[in-house]
Amino acid sequence: MAGKTRIELLQGTLDLLILRTLQFGPSHGHAIAKHIQRTSGEMLQVETGSLYPALHRLEGQGWIDASWANSDKGKRAKYYRLTPSGRKQLTAEQSRWEQISRAMAMVLNPTPEESR
Repeated sequence: MAGKTRIELLQGTLDLLILRTLQFGPSHGHAIAKHIQRTSGEMLQVETGSLYPALHRLEGQGWIDASWANSDKGKRAKYYRLTPSGRKQLTAEQSRWEQISRAMAMVLNPTPEESR
């Protein structure tokens, strides 16, 4: 990641990214982290110390379920999947994030009238 800035993720943001990743189907922790990194153009890197507590928190809230299975490489891994409650939460969180993004854009790029 030479020349690129790594962005630290706030807890709520990480939850949203995990839920969004699991919308595409069940996945194990390492694959979730890699998907977020890859789809963010290598800008977002989720560290193990943040990922697994977030997965446990989401599981505790009933937004994801977990089960053990063998990975592509034949190793036993815990796979996470989105629950119906998690799908509802994803929709709500995505909407909230879009509202925050619009508000930030308005503050960072005000129209000439607003910047007075």
